[in-house]
Amino acid sequence: MATQKLYAGAKLRELRGRLGLTQKDMAAALHVSLPYLNQMENNNRPISTGVLLGLTQDFGFDLTELQSGDEARLLSDMREALADPVFSATPPSLADLRLAASNAPALARAFLDLHAAYRQSHERLASLDEALGREDARLQPSPWEEVRDFFHYCDNYIDAVDRAAERFASGGDAARQAEAALLKHKITLQDTDQGDVRRFDPHSRTLYLSKHASPATRTFQLLLQVALLTQDQLIEATLDLARFHSPQSRAIAKVGLANYFAGAALMPYGPFLEAAQSTRHDLEVLAARFGASLEQVAHRLSTLQRPGAKGVPFFFVRVDQAGTITKRHSATTLQFARYGGACPLWNVHKAFETPGQFLRQLAETPDGVRYFCLARDVSKSGGAFDTPTRRYAIGLGCEVKHASALVYADHLQISTAQAYEPIGISCRICERQTCHQRSVPPLERQLQVDPNIRGVLPYQVA
Repeated sequence: MATQKLYAGAKLRELRGRLGLTQKDMAAALHVSLPYLNQMENNNRPISTGVLLGLTQDFGFDLTELQSGDEARLLSDMREALADPVFSATPPSLADLRLAASNAPALARAFLDLHAAYRQSHERLASLDEALGREDARLQPSPWEEVRDFFHYCDNYIDAVDRAAERFASGGDAARQAEAALLKHKITLQDTDQGDVRRFDPHSRTLYLSKHASPATRTFQLLLQVALLTQDQLIEATLDLARFHSPQSRAIAKVGLANYFAGAALMPYGPFLEAAQSTRHDLEVLAARFGASLEQVAHRLSTLQRPGAKGVPFFFVRVDQAGTITKRHSATTLQFARYGGACPLWNVHKAFETPGQFLRQLAETPDGVRYFCLARDVSKSGGAFDTPTRRYAIGLGCEVKHASALVYADHLQISTAQAYEPIGISCRICERQTCHQRSVPPLERQLQVDPNIRGVLPYQVA
């Protein structure tokens, strides 16, 4: 079988920039000609074996970074942005978008930022007639979307915070460690039934936790408070590097980083990776072993992207009953829609119909990549009869080539083409012509409308 050629010019340029080397100096260090290095950096040539060895031996570079999912993320995000009706002209071809994502990722991100700013201003004008007359009517991205994209393009792995959490967890039981840390800061724990899951009163130095919360939730909230108290300097330094556009974005990201610390302390990287591999990623066994919930375990599996010690590249998503994605991350080539819901043919939507059960699915995207998908509901009771229940479903999956590492994939007909269900990202960028669940036509296809014919759809895709 022929070896797949590796084109990673943007990553090569980024490494050279971090080292502060000119192309001439870098070419000399790698023992290649200056024109050859230039061609590799511009993706006119694949990165050669000799250069790969040089990057590893001379610069200590982790070669797995060359195969990160940035290009796939950018490509998916640009295709979705171009599905916006504002782009009425013929959209760029898929080949052109791939070139932009691989050769000019900074330009691609700038385009996405511009489109996000357009959407933000359009939505504000549509919902608030007086928006332009207000003093605070500045054009800026949604804080929630800005933070979401920060974690998205960090590969959902924050090395400094992850390692700090791992050091904290090295002392033993996470809950006891957290209680000891809070006691050291003279903080008193107290149960409450006032509705808040966690509430900290800085004046009385009292941390209130809901008496209805599960043990896993209580431990997680203890660790989150520990992060805010003991890791503030590290978190603030990380926020400084992110350069968020608004105080609201920074505040949301701070909570996100504290959540990240809590999850990483509850399931420290090294022990959790080893346990995941030894149990073949059995979520229930891992949840019992680390005192975590199924959602916490699934989310943590999607963050195991430490250079030199990566786990299975998973995608992770959480959806509500309306199909809206409330959490998303993908370390695979599968990327989720930035706006709106997920493909209705995906098994995560069926999880609400079968509470308490794991659903398995073999799926294939329009680009021909095949995945193993796992879904389950994770409804969260309010703890009393008259309190609402929050209903969600989570999806976890990986490319089929990793399926043997998952206990859930046993006995599935992975080698049978007919076993795979067709799924997509969103209807506007999905090119399937015969999908019975299509809601809108695909962007890059001409339509044929015959009033004398009515099939599954009121039109035919050319």
